[in-house]
Amino acid sequence: MRTHRLKRFASWSLSILLGASLLLTPLASESAQAAAADQETTITLLGTSDIHGRFMPWDYALDGPNPAGSMTQLYTMVKKVRSENPNTILLDAGDMIQDNSAELFNDQPKSPMMVAMNEMNYDAWVMGNHEFNFGLDVLEKISSQFKGQALVGNIFKENGDRYMPAYTIIERDGIKVGVIGMNTPMITEFEKGTDHLDGVIVKDPVEETRKAIAELKGKVDVMVGLMHMGLDNENGNPGTGVTDIANANPELAAIFAGHMHQLIESQTVNGVLISEPNKYGTHMSRIDLKFTKEDGKIALKSKEAKALAVKKADGTYEVSDPSLEKTLHPFHEFARADANIEVAELKGINLVPADEIKGIPAVQIQETPLSDFFTEVMLHYSDADVVAHQIDNDKAKLDVGPIKKKDIAFNYQYTFGEVTVYEVTGRDLKDYMEWSAGYFNSTRPGDVTISFDPKRRASKYSTDDFFGGVTYEIDLTKPYGSRITDLKYSDGKTVLAEDTLKLGMNAYRMEALIAKGGALEGRKFKQLWSSKDAAAFGEIQGTIRNLSIAYLKDVMKGVYEPKIQHNWKITGVDLTAPERADVVELINDGILSVPTTEDGKYTNIASINILDAVTAEEIEALSSKAGVDAAQFKSVPTKGTFYQQLNKARKTAAGNDTGSEDDAAAPAPGNPTAPEKPKPAPKPETSPGTSKPDTVKPGKPGNKTPAKQAKVTANYLNVRAGASSKAKVITSVPKGTMLDVISTDHDYGWVKVKLDGRTAYVYGKYVSILK
Repeated sequence: MRTHRLKRFASWSLSILLGASLLLTPLASESAQAAAADQETTITLLGTSDIHGRFMPWDYALDGPNPAGSMTQLYTMVKKVRSENPNTILLDAGDMIQDNSAELFNDQPKSPMMVAMNEMNYDAWVMGNHEFNFGLDVLEKISSQFKGQALVGNIFKENGDRYMPAYTIIERDGIKVGVIGMNTPMITEFEKGTDHLDGVIVKDPVEETRKAIAELKGKVDVMVGLMHMGLDNENGNPGTGVTDIANANPELAAIFAGHMHQLIESQTVNGVLISEPNKYGTHMSRIDLKFTKEDGKIALKSKEAKALAVKKADGTYEVSDPSLEKTLHPFHEFARADANIEVAELKGINLVPADEIKGIPAVQIQETPLSDFFTEVMLHYSDADVVAHQIDNDKAKLDVGPIKKKDIAFNYQYTFGEVTVYEVTGRDLKDYMEWSAGYFNSTRPGDVTISFDPKRRASKYSTDDFFGGVTYEIDLTKPYGSRITDLKYSDGKTVLAEDTLKLGMNAYRMEALIAKGGALEGRKFKQLWSSKDAAAFGEIQGTIRNLSIAYLKDVMKGVYEPKIQHNWKITGVDLTAPERADVVELINDGILSVPTTEDGKYTNIASINILDAVTAEEIEALSSKAGVDAAQFKSVPTKGTFYQQLNKARKTAAGNDTGSEDDAAAPAPGNPTAPEKPKPAPKPETSPGTSKPDTVKPGKPGNKTPAKQAKVTANYLNVRAGASSKAKVITSVPKGTMLDVISTDHDYGWVKVKLDGRTAYVYGKYVSILK
């Protein structure tokens, strides 16, 4: 009996134990998982770069709001990330204190950029090339205001000490992150001819990164790079891109890149994760590093990178942090007041004509009084024979009236552009000009618009330069490298290959031209003078912006009345074809589109051709936009004919069938749905392209023409009460109408005529003078 009871007890005990075990197993598993989770830590690294003075969402050159990116908007994003993960590190990869009027504060007690960085609690900031634009004294003054760690590991003092530390160690949740900072070695080229680097030596960042890694080994759990360098080597120079650093230093887990103003969300090179946050505070790079902790050891388990954009997917922008805005408000008001200082009065004509075609900036395809103005300034101060510059703002504008400091800055956007004079040959000049002309696409018969080469349009360095002190034509029917024709000095002498001349231009552009792959690769030029030389105007007053202001105030005595110089024009595009007027109207009314890149970032990358065969798809699409029946165009063979017929059909449908080709025709009486659409002012006589021999050329005011008659060449031509596309339309006359010419009265090509005993005006491009 006792044995039986013992067996029953043992059986019962075993069942209890087994049951308990079964009940406890899920709990034990969950506990183990929780323990494992506790052993994982994510460190979030946030990286900004090339903010260039955007402390508030405001463009101080224009003196207007610019919500595309700023420190105050980035701060809102930083706060969100920190709320998600307290183990966040905030870094900047350089070019913080230059541009957007940030340099105004160099001689003030505080820099708004340092105030913003401190409020945002940046952990580290590496020096970019533009940090050295003002010399070491200014940099030391400003960087001393930064509460985080300033870095630049490849710049040394002459005694062999590092100018700033190469790295810093930042700890989050027991994990130590070594951040290594380097600047582009190209800084020696950018600052050539200045004393900004006097007392320091710039070394190879690839090798200095290797040394910093050796110093950090055993002291940190992970190492990341903070490099003011782009992904690829710059101008083909080895060791100037982070790809070279990653290939030589695989110990780095990740690199924040900068300098090249590119958006690189995530790219891996030799196992090193790379991210670059574009420019001007439009993006912030985020790199998440996930670690495991086991047996007292910390190991990097995974890493990923992405970009955080100020502009959201729905098209709205990140809000600007109100508390930081309040802190920065005094700096904001100071910069605005400076931008609005009046320096002169512009009289006569606007410096940039209105774009004839939406999406094709007039300032890039024709000589304008604005480009002539900067040429005038550069020639005056440099004593060069020839000068070259660029206008990199498609929206350049300066109208008659007061000229303020902000107007000069808006139209010449490279803050520290200067005039440096080099001794070159006629061959060097021609090769440079041919490279510049490569900004445009070649044309073929039937092209009625000038367009830009897509690669050149998108490149940081490859832009269209204007030349003064010479006259020339750019013939786009000729192949790349042979487009510059009729090149002469201003005195009419032909530029010969063997000539020696003084060329004034920006040193930054020259460095790109002589670098590997540049138009003047490998050539050496003697530098004769720089406007930034201490013996000339100095670092600040020697900029083209400040020289322009000085020219207006001191030389022009506060009044500027431009004179068109007739330096250059583009030929090889048919601007006289009757179909072209329809193309212009269709584009400006939003029916026909100027070709753009797939992402829409760059416009006008291909010319519109009127001789190409039109497709059924295009007929259907444009007819739908115009609100007319596509069936009527089925037999149309070419695009030009289709565009003409489509334009006429849509006007007929709107009750507005005048067929005018110089501007939008007047609406039919009592038709409120067809208001007049004023067309941009006609192009000045400096417009590119070719003219038929018998087409009226623009004349100077009061330039009387011998008694002649003008024959209308457009299908219909508006006759106006004044010499303006906005003047009242008196009547419209059909093709072949004969008009008595009184004079050519206007720089923009208007012809004064007599019709039915009444004085009126017509646009000269659409009439021919009968000799």
